[in-house]
Amino acid sequence: MNMLVLILGIVVFLGIHSVRMLAPQWRLDRIAAMGEGTWKGVYSLISLAGLVLLIWGYVLARPLAPVIYVTPFWMVHLTILLMALALISLMVSNLKPGKLKPILKHPMLLAVKLWAFAHLLVNGDLASIILFGSFLAWAVWNRIAVKRRGGALPQPGPVINDAIAVVTGLALWALIVWKAHVWIAGVPVPIA
Repeated sequence: MNMLVLILGIVVFLGIHSVRMLAPQWRLDRIAAMGEGTWKGVYSLISLAGLVLLIWGYVLARPLAPVIYVTPFWMVHLTILLMALALISLMVSNLKPGKLKPILKHPMLLAVKLWAFAHLLVNGDLASIILFGSFLAWAVWNRIAVKRRGGALPQPGPVINDAIAVVTGLALWALIVWKAHVWIAGVPVPIA
């Protein structure tokens, strides 16, 4: 039952985030019929419901999930490094373009891939494999779909925007390593 809640949450959350890939015309028809604001509201509510379900399901399933693999402790340090890169990529995605945004092409998807892969390196229980593996597979699939769809990449901006993205990404990373991972996931980052 616990694993089903996790899987349902993943299906709802990643499902709504896959509508543009799976049913682009249906999405455009809904936006035309509902209006963009209403569509974004419904989209956000479904996303939030999926997120709540997957977090709740993960919290329920993880303590009971069988451990499939255990990695050496040094993988924690690689994970911490990958998470720094993921958070920088996340900030590149969300801030004004500098030189990095056009180079990375789709920094949000890169951030998701790095986040998911990094967590798979150190979490070998079945619940974690399902959660992070699903996000990794989705991000890879989405990146392929975006490439096939084409479209213009952002124009390069000033390097100062990259500096701001790097500094804010590293600040967010430091906050997560310091305390926020306990608030988010209930466990500290094992630094030593």
